[in-house]
Amino acid sequence: MALKLGFIHKRVWRLGCLLLLLFGLVLAGYVPPASALTPEQKLVYEVWRIVNRSYLDGTFNHQSWLDVRQNALKGHFANHEAAYTTIQAMLKSLDDPFTRFLDPEKYRSLQVSTSGELTGVGLQITLNPQTGVLEVITPINNSPADRAGLKPRDRILKIEGLSTENLTLDEAAAQMRGSRGSVVTLLIGREGEQDQEVILVRDRISLNPVVSDLRLSPQGTKIGYLSLSQFSANAVTELAQAISILEKKGASAYILDLRNNPGGLLQAGIETARLWLDSGTIVYTANRQGIQGTYEAFGPALTTDPLVILVNKGTASASEILAGALQDNHRAQLIGETTFGKGLIQSLFELSDGSGLAVTIAKYETPNHRDINKLGIKPDQIIPQPSLNREQIGTNADAQYQAAIELLSKKLVMNNEYSGKK
Repeated sequence: MALKLGFIHKRVWRLGCLLLLLFGLVLAGYVPPASALTPEQKLVYEVWRIVNRSYLDGTFNHQSWLDVRQNALKGHFANHEAAYTTIQAMLKSLDDPFTRFLDPEKYRSLQVSTSGELTGVGLQITLNPQTGVLEVITPINNSPADRAGLKPRDRILKIEGLSTENLTLDEAAAQMRGSRGSVVTLLIGREGEQDQEVILVRDRISLNPVVSDLRLSPQGTKIGYLSLSQFSANAVTELAQAISILEKKGASAYILDLRNNPGGLLQAGIETARLWLDSGTIVYTANRQGIQGTYEAFGPALTTDPLVILVNKGTASASEILAGALQDNHRAQLIGETTFGKGLIQSLFELSDGSGLAVTIAKYETPNHRDINKLGIKPDQIIPQPSLNREQIGTNADAQYQAAIELLSKKLVMNNEYSGKK
């Protein structure tokens, strides 16, 4: 009887331990209900939930995202700034410079930079994913940075004497923005050269993305030249208007110059591809579950005339979507240098307190399922070229442009001969 009672007590004790263990596990994963959270904790949880639902990498950089949540919500936040610091630390653990938090001021600035104009030095920047170094994607046309001769892949080592080593993209951008007429000093590193200080006077940066002109080939053929500097909100409308005007002027072929175009709005890149395609896939997007969406052209194209696209190492993001779509659909040939290789898509979320969150939600693939992130797009005709000043673009000094003129001239001659035989 004593043996039986001892056995029962032992089982009861084991069951009690098991219940305590389960209770402990439940508590470890416990998140207070929304009503019990402070406003600052709600903001942290809001960010965690968006990343949990949307982020491209389902391993969250090989860590437990649940544990990240628990650790983030443990502390007491005296104010919103304390919550912002916790959010930034939480996102930093993802090791993705493109997934980032923007306080209300930076969020408003980012919205302006894709839709209107801003005041600053006119640089598109990125954090190199391999080195973590702040780099120039491209200077904006006719901006202070452009006039000072800054180039794609230049490294921004210091801003006003402050090392950029631990700055986020938005912190670096904020350091370079400022009132018109004020001065900012950058320490620039360039491959094969000594580091140099560049003094820039901030100015109003106008985001007029399209330049168009009717050019004559040596054979007298009318060729429409279109330069697209950024995929801002008005880019598609302006480009469509420019193509229509050039068509009326008798253009029989086109050069689309995407050199040093750092991208911008994904949808603008897709809509621009639709201007040139009657049908076909433009781009695939893939999230962590696999292929998420397909964007198609549904025609009619504004023109079916021959097209050459100029690209270089400053051609990035939405520009690469456009170039890849037209190359894979055999609508255009690419001339220049291998492109930048940014194949990730960020979505912008507005948070409850007016701040913002940029999250890498997907990657894109060209119609032929090329993943170009960190690889870029290889042109059909590779022509290396040193940087040109503004006045040299589209002239005899521009070897890539001259190669495009030559290629289009040959195409038009062949087309005319074929038509004559018919």
